[in-house]
Amino acid sequence: MIGVGNGGYQPNIATFGADQFDEKHPKESHSKVTFFSYFYLAFNLAALFSETILGYFEDQGMWALGFWVSTSSAFAALILFLGGTKEYRHHHHSSSSSSSSSSSTSSSRLSSYVKCMFKLLPIWLCTIFYSVVYTQMDSLFVEQGDAMNTKISNFEIPPASMSSFNVLAVVVFVFLCNRMHKKTSEIQRMGIGLVIAIASMISAGIVECYRLKYANELSNLSIFWLAPQYALIGASEVFMYVAQLEFFNARAPDGFKSFGSALCMSSISFGSYVSSYLVSIVMKISTKNNKLGWIPEDLNKGHLDRFYFLLAGLTAIDLVMYIVCANWYINAGKTGEDNQEQSHII
Repeated sequence: MIGVGNGGYQPNIATFGADQFDEKHPKESHSKVTFFSYFYLAFNLAALFSETILGYFEDQGMWALGFWVSTSSAFAALILFLGGTKEYRHHHHSSSSSSSSSSSTSSSRLSSYVKCMFKLLPIWLCTIFYSVVYTQMDSLFVEQGDAMNTKISNFEIPPASMSSFNVLAVVVFVFLCNRMHKKTSEIQRMGIGLVIAIASMISAGIVECYRLKYANELSNLSIFWLAPQYALIGASEVFMYVAQLEFFNARAPDGFKSFGSALCMSSISFGSYVSSYLVSIVMKISTKNNKLGWIPEDLNKGHLDRFYFLLAGLTAIDLVMYIVCANWYINAGKTGEDNQEQSHII
């Protein structure tokens, strides 16, 4: 039910929010670009609340209270949304009165729409592997943190709460990226996001190497050594996901804006599936000859660092493919209707 609910509101709320700004008005056009940044910021601040306050309730065994707080938050959001009904702008697409000309116009328009969406698919496919890196934050990063020293004096830090560093990085980089809008295109910022994602996997691999080195000693490595990789993921997702929302919303034709936003959201879902499939393949290969594999239950007996470095290498390959696809898209746009991109990337 949560998946159905998210699928209904996430793509549409981003598109509906963007529709509240008039692109023909210079000030509103700039505000529309800023909207996507603050939309993603709000998304992460809500995640921070979930991972800290609700996480505390769950750790204390107060599951019912946590569910009621979540329900109350959703109800409050619904009230706020409905409260602005009278102020919302609604765009209606006009239709032609002539049935014969309307039929031919509609078919040609649909054909151009389909071509436009197909042009976006190579870019979208290249962003899926970024989401493979992103999903590690909620899976292997947590397991890695659980195998480290989580205590500060008498206080024990829940490994999942380390994602707070991710949210803090998002907050900082949302404001930094707002100043870069005029200097960089969406395609360039998505490329920067991939580069930072590679750096995050390298950082995670290096930390894991040192963690394995001190795994059997009394002075275990502190969990705070994971902060850089969380922060790098946070920085990369601002460049990647905010630029994705802008890119697909701007390039999708009228009437397909929600589909453009859905492409961004679906890349996260597909990335999660690819991540699970990749872990299965790695474990199947690395457990041959009765070996424990790279990612066993006891990480001290595995090589999670190798998996991180593998992800860094695969993301680097994905970056090369992305540059090729981005250049193809720009060159295709120069000969078609979409001539809005700069001629150089990264």
